[in-house]
Amino acid sequence: MTLGPTIDGGRLLARLDAFAAIGGTPAGGVNRPALSVEDRAARALLARLGAARGFSVFQDAAANLFLRRSGADNDRPPFMIGSHLDSQPTGGRYDGALGTLAALEVLETLEDNGIVTASAVELVAWTNEEGSRFSPGAFGSQVHATGVFPDGWQDTVDGNGIRLADELAATLAALPEAIERPLGLPAAGYIELHIEQGPLLERQGALIGVVEGIQGTRWLEVVIEGQVAHAGTTPLADRRDAMAVAAAIIARLQATVMPSDSDARLTVGRLTLVPGAVNVIPGEVTFSIDLRHPNGGEIDRLEAEIGALAAETAASGGCRVSLRRSMDVAPAHFDDRLTGIIQSVAEKRGFPTRRMFSGAFHDALFMARLGPAAMIFVPCRNGLSHNEAEYVEPHQAIAGTQVLCDATLEAMQLGKHR
Repeated sequence: MTLGPTIDGGRLLARLDAFAAIGGTPAGGVNRPALSVEDRAARALLARLGAARGFSVFQDAAANLFLRRSGADNDRPPFMIGSHLDSQPTGGRYDGALGTLAALEVLETLEDNGIVTASAVELVAWTNEEGSRFSPGAFGSQVHATGVFPDGWQDTVDGNGIRLADELAATLAALPEAIERPLGLPAAGYIELHIEQGPLLERQGALIGVVEGIQGTRWLEVVIEGQVAHAGTTPLADRRDAMAVAAAIIARLQATVMPSDSDARLTVGRLTLVPGAVNVIPGEVTFSIDLRHPNGGEIDRLEAEIGALAAETAASGGCRVSLRRSMDVAPAHFDDRLTGIIQSVAEKRGFPTRRMFSGAFHDALFMARLGPAAMIFVPCRNGLSHNEAEYVEPHQAIAGTQVLCDATLEAMQLGKHR
């Protein structure tokens, strides 16, 4: 395997700066919610940059945006690379944008070097990956993967009561130069570059994360039912304190699940008390559990363990407990050939690598259900993401983009030069 063309690192960094200014915050982050005015501005800039290089611009009914660079045989499914442009309300400038702009840099590098690929290469900027404005997250890639809008999705509203369907229509209308294309067109493969959003690469001195898959996620809603009573007059023996039971369950889970399995992740992120008065013993407590693991069987086992532990603890406190799943996403294991290519090209460049699983959702999770898919991670300082202080060193962004370029060409079995 020979080294491919060298990307233009200065151009990549300049593009990152330009897009960070769209929705930029005073603290140096980005607030660019999906389907917002800022999101439309970023999409428009991406479309202009692509059109200026002669790439075809498309969008589908989910407002997924595509830039297509033709290949030798355009009847074959394209190879796709990309990520997303939307952000969290106090997000960073690299989450999503790095992968999208790295994909643009790959297309431009191919064009600069007159490389003819066997089939087309397409950049995709997925709609609403973050899910911070409209639920669910990874909206665009999920609709692409299924080819349809699930019932009710277009009727969801944001915090101001604005319907997703209305913002989707406005976003599509804001880019009339984009050719409409059907949902769910096939791809020969998909690679996504992203920041790690965790500390492992930086901690181990690795420059490239070779992502083997995305761990599964299951959300549980736990409801503890006790008895409302007066805080000042009810002795311990007469209390059926739903909050005390909830606290005991949470403490036992935190002491057992993650300490006994380094691959497991358990988070209690939401807790509601009823009636919620300072001088009343809570009669009902509801809390969430975010449970993650690379092994789907382990998620099943952990859910059963949580249910048994919760029932035992609730009974000892004179309360009842119920569990309900609110989300269940199976783990994704990426294509061995693509991950092998990513590892190989990174080593050829002399970049230290680490094999790893992603703990976060990404659009690649849903692309993996359609065909060969893989991801490349680069470090982010202190593992911070979804944070205005999110930062990727310039050489890390450039290295990740170079690996994306090399891996794309190797995966497509590079043809010839014009």
